[in-house]
Amino acid sequence: MSNSSSQNSAKAQKARPKNLNLLTIRLPINALVSILHRATGCVLFFILPVVLLLLQWSLSSALRFETVVAILHSPLIKLMLLGLAWAFFHHFFAGIRHLAMDVHWMTTLMKARYTSKVVLVLGAIATLVLAIKLWL
Repeated sequence: MSNSSSQNSAKAQKARPKNLNLLTIRLPINALVSILHRATGCVLFFILPVVLLLLQWSLSSALRFETVVAILHSPLIKLMLLGLAWAFFHHFFAGIRHLAMDVHWMTTLMKARYTSKVVLVLGAIATLVLAIKLWL
């Protein structure tokens, strides 16, 4: 009897559809926000040495300060800083969302979906405000 159930289990495993194409998987918004929270945390962590190096250069002498200012005024660097700003804002707002969920606020599926949308909107608005400040 156990042999037949193991054969049925093996057939069920083979019959399950497998979608290994990551570009066609539709993630729920909660999963997307959670994955982006982890990814932005990694990006912010790995860019930290560069930011600290630029800070050290800017504080070492007036000439290096001017060099750092010139680097930061480049349009490409401004665009990269805008991407980093979005990463920071998203990570910040998603972190607040996760903390609220840790204390059992917003634990229903409907509230979790709503707060995921709020995180995405707040991150976009904060980045847009910063972009306006940078370019105007």
